[in-house]
Amino acid sequence: MSETGIPFRKIIHIDMDAFYASVEQRDNPELKGKPIIVGGSPEGRGGVVATASYEARKYGIRSAMPSKTALRLCPAAIFVKPRFQAYKDVSEKIRAIFHRYTDLVEPLSLDEAYLDVTNDKAGIGSAIDIAKQIRQAIQEELQLTASAGVSVNKFVAKMASDINKPDGLTFIGPSAIAGFMEKLPVEKFHGVGKVTAEKMKSMGLHTGAELKQLTKNELTKHFGKVGNFYYNIVRGIDDRSVEPYRETKSISAEDTFPYDLTDPEEMYKAIDGLAATVSRRAQQHAMKGRTVTLKIKYSDFKQITRNLSLSVPLDDAEEIAAVAKKLLDGTEPDDKLIRLLGVGISNFGQQSVNHHRNKKPGQLGLFED
Repeated sequence: MSETGIPFRKIIHIDMDAFYASVEQRDNPELKGKPIIVGGSPEGRGGVVATASYEARKYGIRSAMPSKTALRLCPAAIFVKPRFQAYKDVSEKIRAIFHRYTDLVEPLSLDEAYLDVTNDKAGIGSAIDIAKQIRQAIQEELQLTASAGVSVNKFVAKMASDINKPDGLTFIGPSAIAGFMEKLPVEKFHGVGKVTAEKMKSMGLHTGAELKQLTKNELTKHFGKVGNFYYNIVRGIDDRSVEPYRETKSISAEDTFPYDLTDPEEMYKAIDGLAATVSRRAQQHAMKGRTVTLKIKYSDFKQITRNLSLSVPLDDAEEIAAVAKKLLDGTEPDDKLIRLLGVGISNFGQQSVNHHRNKKPGQLGLFED
């Protein structure tokens, strides 16, 4: 029971272990135990790692890394072309297992989901036992492993699922949340990116306990409106409900640069990286978008967006980047000081050929954290 007298929710976060690579190793026994990289070829232009097996991760290989870099780190790596339809089929079977216990399932991607089991279908009552049964079913029926985090809200459950990967289960109860958050390095907080983590460290904020010393006003002063989010998460506060019918309206990525960009070639290179991230996320969701959006923030913090809607939906990194660069060219970027770029795709369900020059009301959420 919480301090307000309202019963705690029972939330599970399930995260499949190296999902794409594990499916490939399962379906091709010759790949078991070997460093597998699922993604673009290192010989091609702009190849990116979608995921890597744990054998490959030992070499420092991670998602979104250029394939050429991954090959340098692990010359023995075996590159496998993604089979997104196969991953989608497996994902549907995993979700069917989830629905044995609750209809409150919020998928985040093909390999990750939140479950609210406060009132589970089977009347088990224990979220820990449900998580154990789900992991066992995934292992026995699909020959794959999953890690689970169990807690009273989505944020803490997600943090918990990362602790004992792969093939782990972690429970963080109400009385343990404060201590857990205080000991956590700031870069480990979900929602705190690399640039923000470095800024926090430069301010002497290395752990949750140190971050917790700042007031809400101080956090918003240093980090903007996202400071409210940091204030809550460091205290393990998250009132979001599990939304089983949440529709993905946009997929995006953005980056704040350590120095202002003035060279269009540097901007193009940044767009290539962002487009690769958007492409990977889109393919993880098995989605293609007809509208590409470019977000620009200048050194004076003025912000604009430009978008172009096409008749053919995209999920390819090079195609997304080409459209984003065209939009950038339309802003006459030469000698302008750019501190942030963002690339996104949307319009997953509607045909459109309109070219919008300014942000429309429905686009406000495209680049939110």
